[in-house]
Amino acid sequence: MIDKVIDQFDLSDLESVSGLDATFLYGETPTSPMHVGSVAVIEGSLEYETFKKVIHSRIHQVPKLRKRLMTIPFKIDYPYWVDDPHFNIEMHLSHVALPKPGDWKALRKMASRIFSEPLDQSRPLWSFTFVEGLDNLSQVKPGSVAIISKIHHVAIDGVAGAGLLGILFDMSPEKQKIKPPREYNPKPLPNELGLMLKSGISFAKSPLKFPKLISSAFEATLKAGFFTRAQHLDLPTAPFTAPSTPLNGIISAQRKWNTSILSLERVKALKKIMGTTLNDIVLSICSGALRRYLLEKKQLPKKPMVAMVPISTRKESDGQSGNQLSAMLIQLATDIEDPIERLETIYENTIRGKTYQGAMGAKSLANLAGAVPFGIANQAARLYSRFNLAKMHNPVFNVVITNVPGPQMPIYLDGNKMHSIMGMAPIIDGMGLIITVLSYNGNITISPTSDVNSMPDLNKFSRYILESANDLEKAILDYDKEGKQKKIKAGSKTLGKKAKAESDEYFELIRKYLKSNPKFIKKEVGLFQFFVKGQVASDWQVNLLKAPGTIRKGRAKKFDASLTIQDKHLIKIAQGKLDVMTAFIQGRIAITGDNEKVMKLASILKKLPKVKT
Repeated sequence: MIDKVIDQFDLSDLESVSGLDATFLYGETPTSPMHVGSVAVIEGSLEYETFKKVIHSRIHQVPKLRKRLMTIPFKIDYPYWVDDPHFNIEMHLSHVALPKPGDWKALRKMASRIFSEPLDQSRPLWSFTFVEGLDNLSQVKPGSVAIISKIHHVAIDGVAGAGLLGILFDMSPEKQKIKPPREYNPKPLPNELGLMLKSGISFAKSPLKFPKLISSAFEATLKAGFFTRAQHLDLPTAPFTAPSTPLNGIISAQRKWNTSILSLERVKALKKIMGTTLNDIVLSICSGALRRYLLEKKQLPKKPMVAMVPISTRKESDGQSGNQLSAMLIQLATDIEDPIERLETIYENTIRGKTYQGAMGAKSLANLAGAVPFGIANQAARLYSRFNLAKMHNPVFNVVITNVPGPQMPIYLDGNKMHSIMGMAPIIDGMGLIITVLSYNGNITISPTSDVNSMPDLNKFSRYILESANDLEKAILDYDKEGKQKKIKAGSKTLGKKAKAESDEYFELIRKYLKSNPKFIKKEVGLFQFFVKGQVASDWQVNLLKAPGTIRKGRAKKFDASLTIQDKHLIKIAQGKLDVMTAFIQGRIAITGDNEKVMKLASILKKLPKVKT
């Protein structure tokens, strides 16, 4: 009966804001506008009218750019996206000139001011500011322009924002014919009574949604906890265990924004030398800058600072709007002075976080946001801000560091090349610094956003990011050079004899043990080929086809499975600090062939004696 009444209101196509998206709505306060943004520098003499025509001709490809939010009466449910019947593109585009001398300092100051201003929630939640007069930017042609964009976080996350580049820009430097804008026929605004009925029925159909989500999250937590214990791993960093810092107080409405530009090729070279990920290198660079900044102010905490690192859970089927995010907490090793040791510690912390995240399932906790009534969550967020509750507890984490990959080829707007793009994201009480990392066309931009309370001298911190990158690069190159020299010296001392990998001792230990315990292998397991990588490569055959088994150096012509692993990781397995399956989950070992037989091998290796440390 009620369904028939709702059908009369024609609400079938309405899209509700998700629980995760809504967190960015009720988190907004007068001092914390919740938009994400960017500063894109466009080379050449792009005209404002041309820019406006391009946006107007393609705006239909992003429907939410012409939708606004409609709130349910009494806020009993999340808002709905509705067509804005009064949409006017002129209300979302601005045209300004950069004050003289038109340099990076002037652009940063203008961007900071624009990012400080909230978006009008009675209209579609976005704005583009066209900035001309970029006449004195180093490595940028005079007369270039910048596009400063803002889109509310309720509508988009970082990965989706990067995807929008493909809609607004072209891959060809050839100017394309600008098509006339498509006719816009907005649907009538829905009836408020119909929205209330639709929300009521939605809630009635899933009254046990919250208990089910709590149960699911609890089961995932138990699973993750069991996994970490079974694999002898430390639990990841818990919320509210981060140390207090000047970055975790009450923020102001005035934003500070800056950026540092690094060579992607140089960062990748460091990653390759150290055997880490690109993100580990970026985290280490940020950690070094934070350590120096707070150490200089004599406010560096003794405990390591904690970063929240967002993880995209977006699939191709999720489209290019809304938020598809989870997160992990990573200790940044800011208590460690040596850059190499700091990087290695961050690498281990990241591995632990990823392992736990994978065991829980990236969406287990994120889904809980959809079970909290919007009105309750909205009021709770406002009370939290109004009474400055961030002062009354330890920080959940100290800083957010988000890394979004972009296209690694130049893209163009009406034939004008995008020189660079820098990101921006919102801050809140208790989290006065967020660092947005974007990669594009061979460069990485590391862009901190803060406020005048948390980090009034943000320009200094941005300089420390560059200096931290240079310090880490020097330390890694020296480390690599020293390692090669040691290898050369070791080779000369052996007078032509082949140097051994450190893990060779482990295979010798296995060989001796199997020879001394001929009944240890009771049935056929398989023939396995180990490819050990490192300063000294080493290949080993582990033949467990019949008792007692044989261990032999070299490569087998045929084998059931191969295991490729770094020497240092195999040593940890030999010492009992890591097992084969955990190493596989963490990406430290590559397996080809029969996985079931590898699992049997892993079980056997657990029972073997360990190499003494």
